[in-house]
Amino acid sequence: MSIDQQEAQDATRNGNPPPAAAFGLGERDVRRKRPPALSFLLRLETLRRVGRVMSLLVLDYIGVVAALYTTLEAKVVLKDGHFNLGGVWSQTRHWTAFAYLVTVLMFARSDLYADRPRRPGFARIASALFQTTIIALIFALADGQHFSSYFIFYGSLSFGTVYVTGLRYVHTSVTGWLLERAGYRRHALLVGSGQHIEAVAHALSSRSHTRVEIVGYISLTPRPQNGLRSLGKLEDLPAVLDRERVQEVIIADPDYPQDRAVELVDMCHRRGVTVQVAPSTMEILLDRAEFMPGQTVPLFTLRPPVFEGIDYALKRTFDLVLAMAALVLLAPILLVTGIAVKLSSRGPAIYRSARPGIGGKPFDCFKFRTMREHADQLQADLEPMNEQSGALFKIRRDPRLTSVGRFLRRFSLDELPQLVNVVRGEMSLVGPRPLPMRDFERLEEWHKKRYLVLPGLTGLWQVSGRAELDFDDLVRLDFLYLERWSVFLDLSILLRTIPAVLSRRGAF
Repeated sequence: MSIDQQEAQDATRNGNPPPAAAFGLGERDVRRKRPPALSFLLRLETLRRVGRVMSLLVLDYIGVVAALYTTLEAKVVLKDGHFNLGGVWSQTRHWTAFAYLVTVLMFARSDLYADRPRRPGFARIASALFQTTIIALIFALADGQHFSSYFIFYGSLSFGTVYVTGLRYVHTSVTGWLLERAGYRRHALLVGSGQHIEAVAHALSSRSHTRVEIVGYISLTPRPQNGLRSLGKLEDLPAVLDRERVQEVIIADPDYPQDRAVELVDMCHRRGVTVQVAPSTMEILLDRAEFMPGQTVPLFTLRPPVFEGIDYALKRTFDLVLAMAALVLLAPILLVTGIAVKLSSRGPAIYRSARPGIGGKPFDCFKFRTMREHADQLQADLEPMNEQSGALFKIRRDPRLTSVGRFLRRFSLDELPQLVNVVRGEMSLVGPRPLPMRDFERLEEWHKKRYLVLPGLTGLWQVSGRAELDFDDLVRLDFLYLERWSVFLDLSILLRTIPAVLSRRGAF
């Protein structure tokens, strides 16, 4: 045994962190001259990053030009009744440089050119394009431009959202396929103690697009079998990094000793290995906190996740306009569905279900009736057949369902009358789903935070696995929605609800 290894063992017995030399910090330094093969590989990685940014820039340019051209051509056709390809193209070129420059700046500010795991999706794209539109409008008005209508702005925003999102979706799908075919994976090692190791591993495995392969874990304390490969103790870390070709070390424990973390980070960085830290609960909260200066003690404020002021006005306007438009457009479907329910079995076409709303105050939630009369009286007899965890009650083959009701449930058509609840201000288009009184009475106290806002016609439940998720996971999705709400998030959820319903994923 070497002197360094002996010192490491002695320091560990005394409760002190091992010296840097014991971790092999002097064995290799990535800052020294690299061998030709490694330099070539690093250049390939740099080229891949440059290729990613350049390809996204090209696609965004195509999307911006296509959006402007489509908008201007549509305006000419609606006004004059014929196409004007040359004139429209000349107008498009006049606006392209400015629109594209602002778009790129807004996209860069929103991390839309970041690497695959950190790159946001539809909601952030729509938000950045909306900001681009506002900036372009303000600049045009300040420049003395006059418009007979503002169709060029909201038309370009609509077409741009469709084109840019579509092009980026194709880009993500194609590059993801290529990376998968090439066997690209980031080898990651988990370091820590406690149940956080399993939690972080599970979260990474459920997000396949991150392309992370967990090679195993190193625990500060003895761990029982957890489905992961134990790679030894902390003293074995240098050998593990070399043997397993680790590219990332993830500290998966918020209570990881700070003194050891400093040594670990330095050792990993000397070997060119990235270190990531899973946040503690307090760090997650601080991400949402607002700093309040001028206090004797610096304080961070955590405001309750409720919609008030301008947020409430935006959300209510959004709900009211879309709900009323949907009622008009879906009137034939609502009429046919109501007649089918009425003719298929005895009872009213609309079922009023008493459900807790905002603050737990009950309201009548409208639904097309999907069950036989007096179905509520059979609830107690069917409790042993419940297929859901937590407070929810769900049965895939509920004997109380009518033939028409089973079809309506399958495609969530029974929920359409809740558009009336939205217009009446009892519900929102997007929000935590209203639970029956039977489920509400079984909730734990921490679950009831979801009742700080209006319940929704759809929500993250419906676009994230629906009935296939554990109840606690569903509640956490509600909390995530409350913390990250925006009009664009609502719009994103509404658009994602359509394929979720048509695919009948998790619905019963």
